[in-house]
Amino acid sequence: MAIVGARAATRAALDTAAALARAVASDGGLVVSGGALGVDGAAHRGALAGHGTTWVVLGTGVDVAYPDRHAALFGAVVDGGGALLSCFPRGTPPRPWQFVHRNAVIAALADAVVVVEARPRSGALHTVAAARRLGRAVAAVPGSPGCEALIADGAAPVAGPAELTEVLAGRPPRRAVALPAAGTDAARVLAALRTDQPRDVEELAARTGLSLRATGRAVTDLELRGLARLQPGQTYLRSALAASAA
Repeated sequence: MAIVGARAATRAALDTAAALARAVASDGGLVVSGGALGVDGAAHRGALAGHGTTWVVLGTGVDVAYPDRHAALFGAVVDGGGALLSCFPRGTPPRPWQFVHRNAVIAALADAVVVVEARPRSGALHTVAAARRLGRAVAAVPGSPGCEALIADGAAPVAGPAELTEVLAGRPPRRAVALPAAGTDAARVLAALRTDQPRDVEELAARTGLSLRATGRAVTDLELRGLARLQPGQTYLRSALAASAA
């Protein structure tokens, strides 16, 4: 199980990542992450606390501790029977582009990827993209914008170890889809949204015959339900969650 997420994570996210990793490790599973600050580090520590095995996939050479404050953690991983892995030669320093490749390796090594807290453009989403290309299961912990977007696009919602067990067993829990009632403003706006062509509020208003104010309220309601996704330029798409329920 790959457990990844925000570097500047909240205490709740750190606790959740550690609990999930500990559950996987205690059950004999392998926890994979990227060794970064925040969620990654919590996942590795959780696996060690569960007396299990964890692998750190680095975006540097295996002999370069990055971040350097995790040098002791990396030593504990190896001492605990885990491993430090990298697709870069020894001595390779950290460079931004290398971490995209690192994230793809994390996805390739795992049977499933769970994201614990993420911003809309989090690096963890690169891991998810690679996981989906490889056909891996994807799960996310609800509560942060990036994770809510993943759940709206079909990721399994996971709040704790019990649901994670279902993901690992190939029976990921599914989020119930509550479509707006027929004839409501939200239903009319949802019908005007597309999955492949972003539309702004003005265009949606023109297509539905609603006022700009009513259209804005409706699309906000859809976004909160996970049925619409905000895109750059204040445009909106119909989410995969909404498309699956159509």
